[in-house]
Amino acid sequence: MVSFTHQDQGTAASCWQQAGLGRIAALDPEDLFREISSVIVLAAHPDDETLGAGGLIRMALCRGIDVHVIVCSFGEASHPHSATHTAAQLASLRKEELAEAMGTLRVQGPQAGTLHLHCLGLGDGKLETQQARIRAALEQHAAQGCLIASTYRADGHPDHEILSLIAADCALAHNACHLEFPIWFWHWAQPDSQRSFKHWYRLALDESSAQAKARALDAHRSQTRPLSALPGDEVLLGESFLQHFSQGAEIFRATWPGHRDAASAPAVFDELYGEREDPWEYRSSRYERRKQQILLACLPQERYAAVLELGCSIGVQSAELARRSTRLLAVDASATALAQARRAVAGMDHVELLQATVPRQFPQLEPGSLQLVVLSEMGYFLAADELEQVLAASAAALQPGGELVLCHWLHPIDGWPLDGEEVHRMAGQLRWERLVEHREADFLLEILRKPAGAHG
Repeated sequence: MVSFTHQDQGTAASCWQQAGLGRIAALDPEDLFREISSVIVLAAHPDDETLGAGGLIRMALCRGIDVHVIVCSFGEASHPHSATHTAAQLASLRKEELAEAMGTLRVQGPQAGTLHLHCLGLGDGKLETQQARIRAALEQHAAQGCLIASTYRADGHPDHEILSLIAADCALAHNACHLEFPIWFWHWAQPDSQRSFKHWYRLALDESSAQAKARALDAHRSQTRPLSALPGDEVLLGESFLQHFSQGAEIFRATWPGHRDAASAPAVFDELYGEREDPWEYRSSRYERRKQQILLACLPQERYAAVLELGCSIGVQSAELARRSTRLLAVDASATALAQARRAVAGMDHVELLQATVPRQFPQLEPGSLQLVVLSEMGYFLAADELEQVLAASAAALQPGGELVLCHWLHPIDGWPLDGEEVHRMAGQLRWERLVEHREADFLLEILRKPAGAHG
């Protein structure tokens, strides 16, 4: 989790535009709303819904589409050191502001959609402990053909991030479109001209929707203006921060129906391993055995002090890597797969198994603490921006001279964002020395070495 506060100077909106944000793919409103039965906006705190999706809400209502806005908390922790407002008073104030903002976004007329506001009143900053209630509230309004918008999975705020994962699960279950709107990400993250915006889209707002959004945002006065002149009552969302949301467009990370990414992985793979113990036949397939033998034979060193295996599955390869390492951390998103992996590495005390979904739960490792990272047959289960984050985190964890192994199937991967060629092309952007390249009709194996003196 990143560390930031609203008092940080933050990244200017102009910096994001210069880095290419203004050139990302456009969302055609007519295409977006044509097959949509309803829109659900899942927000952690009052003002999230307006900042990230106020224009989306208004445009849907104008097209006769009903919108459900689910706000999980009243944001009572926004001013923890206020000299004039208790948490209860802040909750009451922000509830009133939310109602006013939603009134501003509503559209009048017989052809207009209806806006339904649902306030769950859960604890601000504690939404991870309330996942069951949030899921139930979301499922109550979800249906085939709906569009779900939520806060962004890498926003840097725990409340925002857990909502994105809940929304992703629900969207997958209902074959729905999932749009994620960053809020604090724009503030703390640094623009990078190499950043992938492959899964990001820009929804241009018509003038009426842009004006309605501005009025709705103005209703959140406790956040956009000081509560008082006393310390602890300062403005939370300053003018430079608000510029990110007054560009005449809204930016979304999109996952379309029928497509999956890292957020979907735990549910998808738990179900897969529940149906078949060894769905890829790691234990019985001659192809898999031979591929593993080639990978192990190509490792430049006989033994490694510290190894990270990402996507360890049922542990067949983990057991072999354990014999070549002093310490092995093997990671997988599926608890069902890891139950088998534990049996595969039983008695190997230097092996640690970890259930985690990368990149969000990438292991907390000391920079330069690893000699080897193995990324085998899992890169294409990530979206492009997720793979970038995994590669960056792996690079940071590897010591100079450390090695990154990539091995992937080269045939089409249905329902997932990338294929094997694209995974290896993106890894090639690290511009590290290629120690090994082994290509066959079915798979590609590469081993890259981190340059001496490199820090990331």
